[in-house]
Amino acid sequence: MSSPGIFRPPAAVNEPISSFAPGTPERAALQARLGEMSAERVHIPIVIGGERVETGATFEAVMPHRRSHVLADVERGGAAEVERAIAAARAAAPEWSRTPWHERVAIFLRAAELIAGPWRSTINAATMLNQSKTAFQAEIDAACETIDFLRYNAEYLVRIYEEQPVSSPGVWNRMEYRALEGFVFAISPFNFTAIGANLTSSPALMGNTVVWKPASTQALSAWITMRIFEEAGLPPGVINLVFGPGAEMGAAALASPELAGVHFTGSTAVFQSIWRTIGNDIGRYRGYPRIVGETGGKNFVVAHPSANPTEVAAAIVRGSFEYQGQKCSASSRLYIPSNLWADVRDTLEREVATISVGDVSDFTNFMGAVIDETSFNTQRDAIAEARAAGAEIIVGGGTDDSEGWFVDPTVIRTDDPDFRLLRDELFGPIVTACVYDESKWSETLRTVDETSEYALTGSVFANDRYAIAEAHDALRNSAGNFYVNDKSTGAVVGQQPFGGARASGTNDKAGSMWNLIRWVSPRTIKETLVPPSDYRYPFLQPDE
Repeated sequence: MSSPGIFRPPAAVNEPISSFAPGTPERAALQARLGEMSAERVHIPIVIGGERVETGATFEAVMPHRRSHVLADVERGGAAEVERAIAAARAAAPEWSRTPWHERVAIFLRAAELIAGPWRSTINAATMLNQSKTAFQAEIDAACETIDFLRYNAEYLVRIYEEQPVSSPGVWNRMEYRALEGFVFAISPFNFTAIGANLTSSPALMGNTVVWKPASTQALSAWITMRIFEEAGLPPGVINLVFGPGAEMGAAALASPELAGVHFTGSTAVFQSIWRTIGNDIGRYRGYPRIVGETGGKNFVVAHPSANPTEVAAAIVRGSFEYQGQKCSASSRLYIPSNLWADVRDTLEREVATISVGDVSDFTNFMGAVIDETSFNTQRDAIAEARAAGAEIIVGGGTDDSEGWFVDPTVIRTDDPDFRLLRDELFGPIVTACVYDESKWSETLRTVDETSEYALTGSVFANDRYAIAEAHDALRNSAGNFYVNDKSTGAVVGQQPFGGARASGTNDKAGSMWNLIRWVSPRTIKETLVPPSDYRYPFLQPDE
């Protein structure tokens, strides 16, 4: 299967973002596809070894913003389907792992072009309808970020393979980067279509085979992603798509001696449970499974007294309320100095009140619904808790689940820096502000660092360069993605590799070569060109 030549993939560039402005062809195409897909009720199978599998049990994929509208009936699997998927991955592994790297790269570059072209409206519409994203949020996720992952990962693969040892005279030293011995279990969340695409394709690109368990609330976009990979030429069994209860399917995957790695994005509690299970059963596995996870966040915006209050407020609105605050990186705790609070508060109160919430098929809406009833109840209860504790609801606070799971964008102020809403992840459109004495900048930085167990993203706003430098140092371990005079969201592949530490994950940086290196097992090869014929070293000769 080898080909002569030293190949280099096309230079990676970030995919341009469509505006969907009135009168543009992309707006018309997306609106037409939304109408078509809204009128359909499709069947989504499990995909094992390239075969469509039906189990006889299904669950419904619905629109969060119109929860009575069923988009699809999804096959519900269990432990038996996971075991079949593991067998299919094992069967596909020998040929796939030996496939020349440029042939693997070609498949995923083709997938990127399919998304950029004929599949763009479909994957965007699926993400809008099933995950309640606006057209712009779907575009930057399902289309652009997925394309960016596929293009840049090809470039990162080459950089890894090019990392070679030096050779001394008479010796040729080489390093090869083998696929892991076993399958990778990929577990993706509901909130980003691109995450599911990357959690699966990045290990596969490096020669691994994958069992993919997406969130049930992401079923439609996961199915579309799988179909795109297949159309791009992905061989059967390289990525196997299974739907079903997370606990049952996870237990089956983690019980397999063939487990070589876990690629996870989701809650901290689930990830810690996975780690605990693997640790307790470490003697079961053929090797030490690679465990890569991006989990929760309690992301901060901290403003210095020198900051521009209008810029701070704009970053809060975008960073907290785009996609209903359901981004891992969304800002959810604010530290505002007393000299700026009045201006920031007035701007937030005025601007947040203008945010339109509703059906994402209506392009005038800035926000859709939260993903499901569990999330809705979490947000509703947090708002009630804030009211009961005497915290001030600056703006928002309304909830309505009569048609969809809608939560108004909500800003809360508390005087308690240890208030639960400043510590615990809510994953919704609620942001809590703590106003600090403008003379206590250094003390506030310590509070920011110590308040939350998470360390994913954070923003500092200041016009004082010394203050920025102090924040850099004081918050060194508080965020894996640190923003200066910018919102805490919007990491771009190739520009801001993404991930955090502490309870936010293993910080293996999706969108960089540091993630891909986790999915290979290097082998050092030393070839002596003319081997010695005598065991004796020169020092053994007697003195004359």
